[in-house]
Amino acid sequence: MLTSPIRYISGTSSLGVLMLAFSAEGVCALLLGDDLITLERDLARRFPGQPTRQRDEGLMPALEQTLRHLEDPNTALDLPLDLTASVFQRRVWEVLRQIPVGETASYRDIAQRLGQPSAFRAVANACGANPVAVVVPCHRVLRQDGSLGGYRWGLERKRQLLDREVQR
Repeated sequence: MLTSPIRYISGTSSLGVLMLAFSAEGVCALLLGDDLITLERDLARRFPGQPTRQRDEGLMPALEQTLRHLEDPNTALDLPLDLTASVFQRRVWEVLRQIPVGETASYRDIAQRLGQPSAFRAVANACGANPVAVVVPCHRVLRQDGSLGGYRWGLERKRQLLDREVQR
């Protein structure tokens, strides 16, 4: 069966370039970076078996909604998701989506909420595998000591996201 191509659109945000990618079922990637070429390469690596990725200006309303949400995290972001993940990753991402705007949790807190208190490293790995920045708010997860830890899209972006959430 032929798979439909990944369609994407990109724009500039206060956090750099934002790329929003869709499969036929919904958002499959929301990437942040410094330049479009790097994000296009990242997208190609994430979906190696897919037909050629195509820029689609028809996705502009979804991009505009995403940019509004990025600037004001209390603005609704209601887009269908199509996320490929393990059962554990999905469980982690669901817990992350329950962390309220302006609040944080540690990797250990998330592991405990999942009933697997020693799985904090696996939680960190699931955060690192998150393909949809901001939609699954892995930026809200900190180390046990309260430090930022890692962030797939850069610690400065993580700091900015957390700062803007606290200000709201």
